Amino acid sequence: MIARDLITTSFTPLRTSDPVSFAITQMEELRVSHLPIVNDVEFLGLISDSDMLSINDPEEEIGNLRRPLSGAYVTEGQHIFEVMKVFDSLKLSVLPVVNDKNHYLGLITLSRLLKELTSILGVDNPGGIIVLEINDKDYTLTEIAHIVESNDAKILNLYVTSYPDSTQIDVTLKINRIDLGPVLQTFFRYNYLVKASWSHEDAYNEGLRDRFDALMNYLNI
Repeated sequence: MIARDLITTSFTPLRTSDPVSFAITQMEELRVSHLPIVNDVEFLGLISDSDMLSINDPEEEIGNLRRPLSGAYVTEGQHIFEVMKVFDSLKLSVLPVVNDKNHYLGLITLSRLLKELTSILGVDNPGGIIVLEINDKDYTLTEIAHIVESNDAKILNLYVTSYPDSTQIDVTLKINRIDLGPVLQTFFRYNYLVKASWSHEDAYNEGLRDRFDALMNYLNI
């Protein structure tokens, strides 16, 4: 997925002639702390609420303000992971998208980004999560996939977490199987260290136990 696919056009960009009071009102209504400034179709920069804190005249045109986030944007063809990186590095609430002519195309919001990441990571799909702790030299994706698939399961998502000054990595798997027992047993036989595991079944059974306990308490009154 690329930036162009994440755009929302429901946010109207600011113009250089808009007063500070209007910009602040827009941010409050939209519940964001940044908004783009656009001249016709040309993207000029991203203004933040902190840029306007020291302005005494609410009718001051935002075109007269310093815009330190002039480089805060992504191009329409950048991958969603690059979008995440810019969001995180600049601590943004919205991210403008431009084309190769620096023409403003629209915004990416954090909520839209989170929604798409949820889909990519398979969060909504039933199944289980397994976290393996492995030495980075022993990490073999083909073997991990073979273990999962030998138990009639598929890997829906996989990501690796590394740590500074350590050769150990965490490999997190999301698989399409709720009953993780057979998969876990196979990992144990292959001498993998299972750091943690969760499944929707765990949450379901926990919910059943909670409701059962509540019913028993009610009946004992």
